[in-house]
Amino acid sequence: MEKFQKLTGIAAPMPLVNIDTDMIIPKVFLKSIQRTGFGVNLFDEMRYNRDGTEIEDFVLNKPQYRNTEILVAGDNFGCGSSREHAPWAIADFGIKCVVSTSFADIFFNNCFKNGILPIVLPQETVDLLMSDAEKGENARMTVDLEAQEITTSDGEVIKFDVDPHRKHCLLEGLDDIGQTMQKEASIDAFEATANASRPWV
Repeated sequence: MEKFQKLTGIAAPMPLVNIDTDMIIPKVFLKSIQRTGFGVNLFDEMRYNRDGTEIEDFVLNKPQYRNTEILVAGDNFGCGSSREHAPWAIADFGIKCVVSTSFADIFFNNCFKNGILPIVLPQETVDLLMSDAEKGENARMTVDLEAQEITTSDGEVIKFDVDPHRKHCLLEGLDDIGQTMQKEASIDAFEATANASRPWV
């Protein structure tokens, strides 16, 4: 998993509330267990007409937001059915950080496992960031995970909280497998001892 340390990028405003996982990646596209290839269908039903052409006024189709790396979203982001494809699609599009007033628990946990930083902030702070994101591609934000700070395009610094263990994993680029592999020497030693003491197993 790629390390998340400091990100400066374009932030897109998406004030809709209750954006569920089927809106993030519709079930019709859940045909692969590979983590790549889903970005083109991120928010598919909001991004495209039935004939496959782009809906021009959808935020991620606007020229100034095509390279978005930070999403400022409405309340209860990622609700609905559990599907890891939702953070896969977000990450594959290039978005590395999502800011909202709240997230669905499973989606929130899956973000950390896939290198995405979900940040929970009070409504008035999200409103401030939403307004900043509406300025377009010239209004870039900086998210500093080590310092736990967001810096707006105007230089205002906003602090955020994050679980220390999850912070460590993002900084070091450790998913569940990566965390397990840190114990590789201990695992090998246990298996060697177990094999010697129970050769019939």
